[in-house]
Amino acid sequence: MDRAAELIRHRVTAAGGKMPTVAVVLGSGLGAFASELDGSVVIPYEEIPGWPRSTAIGHAGKLVVGSCNGIATAVLAGRAHLYEGYTAQQAVYGIRVLRRLGVESVVLTNAAGGINVSYRPGDLVLISDHINLLGQNPLSGPNDDELGPRFPDMTEAYSKAFRVIAREAAASLGVSMPEGIYVAVPGPSYETPAEIRYLRVIGADLVGMSTVPEAIAASHMGMRTLGISCVTNHAAGVVDQKLNHHEVLEVGERMKGTLIDLLRCVVPAIAGA
Repeated sequence: MDRAAELIRHRVTAAGGKMPTVAVVLGSGLGAFASELDGSVVIPYEEIPGWPRSTAIGHAGKLVVGSCNGIATAVLAGRAHLYEGYTAQQAVYGIRVLRRLGVESVVLTNAAGGINVSYRPGDLVLISDHINLLGQNPLSGPNDDELGPRFPDMTEAYSKAFRVIAREAAASLGVSMPEGIYVAVPGPSYETPAEIRYLRVIGADLVGMSTVPEAIAASHMGMRTLGISCVTNHAAGVVDQKLNHHEVLEVGERMKGTLIDLLRCVVPAIAGA
């Protein structure tokens, strides 16, 4: 991680940039925000020591560091998933490297299936809490005390203050943003209708294959987190139709303008919170 942090620091400072204090992780089909930064430095993941490559469709696989309305920001255009063969520890590598560079706040976005029947494709939902059904935790194994404590508290994995900021920003844009509980499952197959019924019973509103390891690692390191899901489809069995990844990408493309506007409002606000 030290080598990765040093390479990023060198590339950014050599271009006259500043070290980021806020990071944004972009989910499937939601990568357009990466091109919105001013004075950006783009570093493909394969050029960063130890950084896992993105192989999922809809994930560009690059780190972009630049300015979002005057705030030095790092954008991860693509993430690593467990279904790609990565471990939970590898999935959070980028978050840990950015923490070493001084990032204090992170926005985690994802494409999610709507379990809650009130959600519609295209809705943006604030994550209030999560359920980890991945079968892995990025903190398993020996604890690195330099990163955080052995048993970190997860009572407020998703910052209440950040959720207030996001709701206010959304309201200013005329966008309604309900809150919901996100459940992470391994994938890559979509869930069966029976599984969705089970997930609804245990309290989940949204289902996806990412985000939770990053939120855990961020909490472990004392970072504050905001989670935003873009509902790209009804979960299996909610409506009588089959699921496919093209639908996910299409809805992400349709919602990119709204998400960009929201992030441009939210990033400066959480940086000063």
